[in-house]
Amino acid sequence: MNALGGPYASGWRAVGEAMGKPTGVVIVSAHWETAGPQVTAQSRPETIHDFGAFPDELHAMQYPAPGSPGLAERVSDLTGAAPTDTWGLDHGTWSVLTHVWPKADVPVVQLSLDRRLDAQGHFALAQRLAPLRDEGVVIAGSGDFVHNLRTWKRAGGEPYAWATRFNDAVKAALVRGDDAALTAWVDLAEDAQMSVPTDEHFLPLLYVAAQRQPGDDVSFFNDVIEGGSISMTGVRIG
Repeated sequence: MNALGGPYASGWRAVGEAMGKPTGVVIVSAHWETAGPQVTAQSRPETIHDFGAFPDELHAMQYPAPGSPGLAERVSDLTGAAPTDTWGLDHGTWSVLTHVWPKADVPVVQLSLDRRLDAQGHFALAQRLAPLRDEGVVIAGSGDFVHNLRTWKRAGGEPYAWATRFNDAVKAALVRGDDAALTAWVDLAEDAQMSVPTDEHFLPLLYVAAQRQPGDDVSFFNDVIEGGSISMTGVRIG
């Protein structure tokens, strides 16, 4: 629903305005998991509506950003990801980018989450994307520090204490550059199991954290826990 606007749109928009227009974006979404890494390689990726029971307005949304077969090939060379035209831009990608670059004029490729890898494996794979920073490419991840739908308060309400504690622990690890703590997120705080009952929404963060270079600034935006147990917190590195 955030794709339609809401309180977080301005935060995402501010990030896009601050970064300007990059040469391309490689984004990892919580909503594309594969056995082996894959990367979208179409020149015109489809806007995928991978959800149900939402308003027609949301199902009708399109994010017609171009793809980039050349960038997909570069990602494939760096990571071994297999180029594919069987996926497009899922809602983890376009619901955010529609605010970051609303003109849909930045080439976007998605990199899947390889379910064969553990957290350390994801971090190591993400580090292989580092040369793209020098080529003007943004490496992005779309997920949540805290994501527990079972305990989500549909009517809203104050964050659970465990959600706040874990969200703060993740932020602190990012600030101090503690990659070991992030990849061993289960041990990061006692609240990890409640905050991350399954890891697909946490893993995209590792692809961002892995790009950090000495001297990079770390900043946060949209630092809110929605419905008690869904963290909207975003992080920008560099």
